[in-house]
Amino acid sequence: MLRHGARAVWGADMSGLRRRAYEILENVPDRPAGRLLNRLLIGLIIANVAAIVLHSVPSIGTRHADWYLWFEWLSILVFTVEYGARVWSAVERGDGRYKTAIKGRLRYMASPLALIDLLAILPFYFSFLLPVDLRFMRVFRLLLIFKLTRYHPSMSLLGRVVRDEAGPIAAALFVLATLLVAAASFAYLAEHEAQPLVFASIPDAMWWAIVTMTTVGYGDMVPVTTLGKVIGGVIGIIGLGMVALPAGLLASGFSEQLHQRKSTFEKEARRILHDGVISAAERARLEEMRDKLGLTDHQAAEILGLLSSRRVAEHCPNCGHSLAPSEPDPE
Repeated sequence: MLRHGARAVWGADMSGLRRRAYEILENVPDRPAGRLLNRLLIGLIIANVAAIVLHSVPSIGTRHADWYLWFEWLSILVFTVEYGARVWSAVERGDGRYKTAIKGRLRYMASPLALIDLLAILPFYFSFLLPVDLRFMRVFRLLLIFKLTRYHPSMSLLGRVVRDEAGPIAAALFVLATLLVAAASFAYLAEHEAQPLVFASIPDAMWWAIVTMTTVGYGDMVPVTTLGKVIGGVIGIIGLGMVALPAGLLASGFSEQLHQRKSTFEKEARRILHDGVISAAERARLEEMRDKLGLTDHQAAEILGLLSSRRVAEHCPNCGHSLAPSEPDPE
């Protein structure tokens, strides 16, 4: 019985510790330790990316090889502990998505951000397990830069836009791929006899089609026949619009997402400003929402100023009663 009681107390303590770890790692509001940890991890990620880039410079990489190795060991240790703690505490997620002990954690490990965490540290351990030189796989540590989407809401905006616009973007890419194959095929038929070594096959002609459609034009493959030049001109004009289409969809998605986030903040601000007074708790709530939505201080202040001016115009400055016209009585 004592053993059962001790086991229950141990389980409760571990559950509480796991909950606190989840709140800190996910930067749950009112957790200063979470904000501090996030800032430290952001700094470490940026430092790792800078170290990988600088280490590729021969003079710097050779001179500071020992420091780079020491920093790599330290970083991998920190990111490994972070990854393990996230997997361990994932079951504490509020929506119950990862609730079960084993299946829930496996489901979390298959999530995009968890896979990025894993791919960023695995090459380091592979270099000890496999008898080959896998130093080139350290480039995978550049995936750490994608971890930044977890620490700042504005950095996750791109992912949200891509998810929302996935259908139109996929349709545009499909049309673009169809045009690419058609352009390469026609160019191959028009230029193969005149340039058998340059336009040797349709896959070779695809490179010419890509640089033509994107208006890059490296000049390593140039049509010399009249038909080839006509095809190149047509593909260049059509491809200019088609290549720009996905960029336009992304720009439209960014604008729509920003509008939705401003609208969400405005609704909450309107609710708080209903009584005309913003308490300290309400101001903290607005600041938390602004940070969560990725809005700047200027954008939030602009929305609050607009709502405040509207309220002043709609209420009597003396008694505070609404000046909005009352609904007419039905006859």
